[in-house]
Amino acid sequence: MTAFPYDKTIVALTQTSPASVGDVVRILQRIDAECVQGDGLKWFNALYLDVTNAVQSRIAQGGLGDGAWLARLDVEFAKLYLEALGSHLQGVPSPSCWNVFLDVRTDIRLERIQFAMAGINAHINHDLPKAIVATARATGTPPVHGSPQYRDYTAVNATLEQLIDTAKQTLRVRLLGDSLPPVSHVENTIAGWKVTAAREGSWRNSELLWHLQAVPALSESFLNTLDGLTTVVGKALLVPVPVVV
Repeated sequence: MTAFPYDKTIVALTQTSPASVGDVVRILQRIDAECVQGDGLKWFNALYLDVTNAVQSRIAQGGLGDGAWLARLDVEFAKLYLEALGSHLQGVPSPSCWNVFLDVRTDIRLERIQFAMAGINAHINHDLPKAIVATARATGTPPVHGSPQYRDYTAVNATLEQLIDTAKQTLRVRLLGDSLPPVSHVENTIAGWKVTAAREGSWRNSELLWHLQAVPALSESFLNTLDGLTTVVGKALLVPVPVVV
């Protein structure tokens, strides 16, 4: 699955398991430093780095109900991205929602924002429920609406929404920086994707997943369905913008 000569270096970076939000930031920075501008991975990773920096800043500000829980969630969340990326680059089975994005990371017909949003889609809609459950197991705090953990989780929504809205403007060029037609189907598709709604859906899915733990077959079936639905959204986000002659 190698697309760039530095992919082996990226695989090595994905093998480093982060223990803190600071570790996550450093790994994402190193991946960003490796990626060239013609690599679609760069544009998701860069946006994810901005998001992680924002979460780290919010935790450092204090005033949260359970800042340690939010930090643990950030780490568990990042592990799933690194696992999917490393598996894909080594040709090991990985979630379809990640494959649909990583398979086209060299497609110069696509916009940078398409890569960024396809990665965000896979990470939030598929990975986040799993990360919430992993954090809940580690901390003994089941995911419940209205809990201190839920309130901390939603406290960062406005900041994340702002970051993504900014990216929707600044990354609206083709992969190599070429300009785009004034209007395209991508605008409507991306405009309809809201991080707050996606994160709320992921929390609700984490509650379902938490209760399905006792029945592994149902839990696996639920995750497979979630992967399939997330893949469909990813494909819609990655339809190439036609070249206007």
